[in-house]
Amino acid sequence: MIILYTTERDYPWGTLRSTHASKTKVVLEEKRIPYRIENLPPGDLWKKPAEMVARHPLGKVPYIEDGELTIYDSTVIDEYLEERYSWPRLMPPGDVVARAKIRMIEQFADEALLVGNLPPIWMPYWSEPAKRDTERMEKGREGLRSRDLPYIDKVLSEAPAGGYICGDFSVADVGMMVLAMVLEVDGMPSEKFPRVERYLDLLRARPSYRSISPRTKVAEATGRMPTA
Repeated sequence: MIILYTTERDYPWGTLRSTHASKTKVVLEEKRIPYRIENLPPGDLWKKPAEMVARHPLGKVPYIEDGELTIYDSTVIDEYLEERYSWPRLMPPGDVVARAKIRMIEQFADEALLVGNLPPIWMPYWSEPAKRDTERMEKGREGLRSRDLPYIDKVLSEAPAGGYICGDFSVADVGMMVLAMVLEVDGMPSEKFPRVERYLDLLRARPSYRSISPRTKVAEATGRMPTA
């Protein structure tokens, strides 16, 4: 069974999870791979204890253990899971152009969202309301409104039939599920982008979203057990 090392905590305003590890949780759920969560204290991400650095040289999550093998970095982990556990496919086999488009969207989600405009919004929620940097949070929201949501809207307008950002559900949608998670907690109005709102609601309706939903408590999302 795969062990996913991550950070998750219940708060009165919702259950918060590592954004990058949430990408891996979605892939594990979509592929129905048995796994369990090893939930690390959030303080370890700042202190970077030796046992964490031994598994991830940057002292980050996620990383996974698959037997004797340890793999870190959410994109590398997800590529490994796609190649090792081929069904259901989250990358179209053989179509080089389609695969390149999916990788570009996945890269955009990583750089523009997960290490760009989402952390200023998401990280303050790990603190009490009075301690949040509301000005920094608003800068993150403005970045979403001015750059990221318009780009996502454009890509959706050009997407083939299927409802998802590249047609059928794929790795390109996985990072966008993290956006859906963050905006569910933050509640940032996005009525100027109805196509994006419909898309995020579609992602939230997938069974895999329950594993990262802010409405799902830590104890209710500890992993996927093997079937008998």
